[in-house]
Amino acid sequence: MKTKFLLTIGLFSTNLCLLSFAATSGDVPATSGAVVLEIDGTKITLADFEQKRPTALFGARNTFYESEKKALDQYAEDYILERQAQKEGLTVAQLLDKHVTSTLPPDPSDESLRVYYEGIDTKESFEAVKGQILQHVRDRRMAKAKTAYIASIRGAANIAIRLTPPRTQITTKNTFVRGNADAPVTIIEYADYECPYCQQNQATVNKVEADFKGKIAFAYKDVPLPMHSHAQKAAEAAHCAGEQNKYWEYHDMLFATKALEVPQLKQHARELKLDGAAFDKCLDSSAEADSIKPYVTEAQGFGLQGTPSYFINGRFFSGGMSYDDFRKVINEELAAAGQLKQTAQR
Repeated sequence: MKTKFLLTIGLFSTNLCLLSFAATSGDVPATSGAVVLEIDGTKITLADFEQKRPTALFGARNTFYESEKKALDQYAEDYILERQAQKEGLTVAQLLDKHVTSTLPPDPSDESLRVYYEGIDTKESFEAVKGQILQHVRDRRMAKAKTAYIASIRGAANIAIRLTPPRTQITTKNTFVRGNADAPVTIIEYADYECPYCQQNQATVNKVEADFKGKIAFAYKDVPLPMHSHAQKAAEAAHCAGEQNKYWEYHDMLFATKALEVPQLKQHARELKLDGAAFDKCLDSSAEADSIKPYVTEAQGFGLQGTPSYFINGRFFSGGMSYDDFRKVINEELAAAGQLKQTAQR
């Protein structure tokens, strides 16, 4: 009998801290005037529904949009492969054999495969799983070589996906906002001070704020995750500092120091020259706990699956975005607003 062999090499990691919120899926949205629900003869249009439930369908629309993008991207990949094959008078299979399969190195030696074998979790003998390990190595090499080849021919093609991304309206009422209040671009971050991916991405966020100063407004919404024992109090502490007009200084200190124990939170207040007694009373009494709850409810309404999550002019982006990711989207939004000026890469 064949034994099913599960090969797990390394750790799979995402660039966001996961929330325990269920994602949704959906179909193409109807127009705002379309009747989407009828109750005892009362007709509810999409606009009526969204007025009452502004976030309810966004997760579904964004999921569908991402699926569309993925499908179109795959079509573009297949298209350029077929075109390149025609140029060289080959079939796609022959093209890949010529530029991908033929470039693969020889199979690894048994000695190398044994080293690989020692790094996996299996009770099977080396001889029993050697063939599967070898096939895994071949498949990995093939996938990498194919990806590199497609990237090489794709780079010479002018490919633009023309889908319109879904947008949503997000209020910044009762939210601390930094930057130009009239800026053409607003970035809203849903994050957790203890989330390692939020911490790692903070340097990128800082650079974006500096490089696009005057062009963007930046808002931060707390989503303390249940698995992070210090996140709730850290969020409350930032809001307590906000009561003394030092929210952003405190926010920046939390990300810079990553010191989130309650005594450390109180020490931060002293370092920022806050009224220590007032701050301690605010923090110890959880006076700002209710300020955090609407953000969590909002995140759940959008179906956010983790932190950090960003909305740029209502467009959703999940996970730790790179500087180039931010720059691309911000420039798209500035261009759409007719206010794009060349921003030098720093």
